[in-house]
Amino acid sequence: MIYFDNAATSGKKPDSVINAVNYALKNLSANPGRSGHDLSLKTADAIYGVRSKIAKFFGADGPENVVFTQNCTHAINCVIKGGVTIGEHIVVSNFEHNSVMRPLKKSKISCTVAKVEENLENTVENFKNAIKPNTKLVFVSGASNVTGKILPFREIGEICKKRGILFGVDGAQIAGVLPVNMQRDNIDFLCIAPHKGLYAPMGIGILICRKPLKNTIIEGGTGTDSYDFLQPLDIPEGFESGTVNVPAIMGVGAGIDFVEKLTLEKIYKHEFSLLEMLYKRLLQMDNILLYTKPPIFNENVAVLPFNLKGIDSYHLAEFLNSNGVAVRSGLHCAPTAHQAVNTDKNGACRVSFGVFNNKQEIERFCAILSDKKINKLQKSY
Repeated sequence: MIYFDNAATSGKKPDSVINAVNYALKNLSANPGRSGHDLSLKTADAIYGVRSKIAKFFGADGPENVVFTQNCTHAINCVIKGGVTIGEHIVVSNFEHNSVMRPLKKSKISCTVAKVEENLENTVENFKNAIKPNTKLVFVSGASNVTGKILPFREIGEICKKRGILFGVDGAQIAGVLPVNMQRDNIDFLCIAPHKGLYAPMGIGILICRKPLKNTIIEGGTGTDSYDFLQPLDIPEGFESGTVNVPAIMGVGAGIDFVEKLTLEKIYKHEFSLLEMLYKRLLQMDNILLYTKPPIFNENVAVLPFNLKGIDSYHLAEFLNSNGVAVRSGLHCAPTAHQAVNTDKNGACRVSFGVFNNKQEIERFCAILSDKKINKLQKSY
């Protein structure tokens, strides 16, 4: 199968990641931070090593700032529900995922949506204008999972620093693709989906905190302060109730090693070259609808929405799947982003690349889109 759905999860995992998971299952099957026996301590040390690796890779203040969560959505919920209270205000973009928009709706916290525009300066100005006296947090996606547009998170972070406002970033589409340094970029909370750009297993998320959170959203055993029935707010223990996913955590460590060996620069250049190639090829096809301008280096990650004229995205994805191509159709859990590119009615098919994709796959993909079979499909609607 040609796997073009890496924005959802990386379709292929490096052998080193698989080996790290297997090693954990065989040699680290003990509960870290709960028991005092040798195997538990060995596992705790191994996890601390991964925390240190993550902290260094993302420019965090230290390994104690790294929290392992169920997934990136869980991490984002911790920031929104744990960092802001009723009476305070949040600014987000109109390109946010539902992992941001739904917690905001549920919590009933006051929110202003700043519009993302093609011009970077205009987008930054929109964020400036959205800030109010009671703004506590600005939270943005590093890059859109619908259009691939990279948001000016560094410039927004500088604004937040100057105004004493907390700044959070949804790094699901940029971690392992773009350089992110929390200290340099003034990021207080970074939420990561390591099963994407870090090629780690699914079922693990990362929240890195440079500032404290006011509240927890899950309470339970932490291995500390067990006499106190109130959940501690210490990071990371207070936000890691229950047993952490040790095999997946070991996979994260191996994934970072994999990315560092390739280098972020080479990964981004490779993925962007595929994006650029596909865009040019699709632009030449009369039956294809494109919704974004030609990708620009360092302004887009390797995500591209498109449709076939006369066919909704769901049926197109079914057709591609029957021809051995995996893409994602629909609204991609980000309806406001689709509204911005006028695809909110029927959604779009999304192609997204990773390091294991190649130009031969694009050639095959374009051949399928040009095949007579697809003309028959169009005529049937």
